[in-house]
Amino acid sequence: MALREILHYPDPRLRTVAKPVEVFDDSIRTLVKDMAETMYAAPGIGLAATQIDVHQRVIVIDITPDKSDLKVFINPQLTDLHGETVMEEGCLSVPGVYDNVQRAERIRVQAMDENGKPFEMAADDLLAVCIQHEIDHLDGKVFVDYLSPLKQQRIGKKLQKRQRVAL
Repeated sequence: MALREILHYPDPRLRTVAKPVEVFDDSIRTLVKDMAETMYAAPGIGLAATQIDVHQRVIVIDITPDKSDLKVFINPQLTDLHGETVMEEGCLSVPGVYDNVQRAERIRVQAMDENGKPFEMAADDLLAVCIQHEIDHLDGKVFVDYLSPLKQQRIGKKLQKRQRVAL
């Protein structure tokens, strides 16, 4: 397993739409392990392959406080969305930025596990929001896209300045 570098907004690679996984082999299982290790080390509760510059439809999520329930979603598709909720979101690709985003409160998702076995599950509250957030990454979207243009501009400038100072 290896830690992977997480891309930071406004890196244009975050806008790449991920391609479906077609072959379920050891390289996918290694990718999942690397993503989980990277997510836990960051620390975060979700990571999409797009965020580590791998443009395949792979997501890992673990919302438990003790990091004991890793969920893997490959080629996820939302099949049902109900209700609305507003939750403060943050993102490993947008470090230090948090804001409220409106999303569906309850969802159903179809996906495959790292061995290619299909499954379907219902999710609500934080898990539902996290799944929607990560699927957005696979579609080339970042949570700041839901914010006003002025907030997006401020966030972009703030992060660019932070990167220049770090160099």
